[in-house]
Amino acid sequence: MKIALSLKLTYSIFVAWVIPIYWKQYGPANYLWFSDVALILLVPALWLESKLFFSALAVSVVLLELLWNVDFFVRLLTRSQLVGLSDYMFDSTISRSIRALSLFHVFLPAILIWYVYRLGYDSRAFVVQTFSAWVVLLLSFFLTKPKDNINWVYGFGKKPQTRVPKVIHLLLLMLGLPVLVYLPSHLVLKRLFGS
Repeated sequence: MKIALSLKLTYSIFVAWVIPIYWKQYGPANYLWFSDVALILLVPALWLESKLFFSALAVSVVLLELLWNVDFFVRLLTRSQLVGLSDYMFDSTISRSIRALSLFHVFLPAILIWYVYRLGYDSRAFVVQTFSAWVVLLLSFFLTKPKDNINWVYGFGKKPQTRVPKVIHLLLLMLGLPVLVYLPSHLVLKRLFGS
């Protein structure tokens, strides 16, 4: 085993603890957020010690999770908002214990990067993640409410956009995410950790 049993058990217990709490707080649609998908799929990645799993998850969320961390810590330290990804962490209508669970955003990218470093980067990750993202985006669009705006399928930010037809926005997102987030992540990870 390249991954310590203690990490596998601790992380699996944490996720098993978070799932019902988030379900009650936010509802099942919350699990379509890419970060929550990664949170959950990291469990099988750890147990299977799958290079492809880790690589695809890293392509999916590391860049956005790092942006979330910058947004969160800048706001925590300066009270200035950057991009708003972590706004809910400062929402006093959400209990502190629920918000504390979202600190998984801090350690999730670290775990992913560490194990991509340890196991190596699987160059199939870009294609796997792109197709996976398209499925998640379609599910987010067809199964959730516009007011929830899961994965920004209805517009960037908290409110749905009205400038372009909803389907056009979705298609642009399906093209933009792989080009602007996944491809740069793939190229950096391949260069740093590829075989």
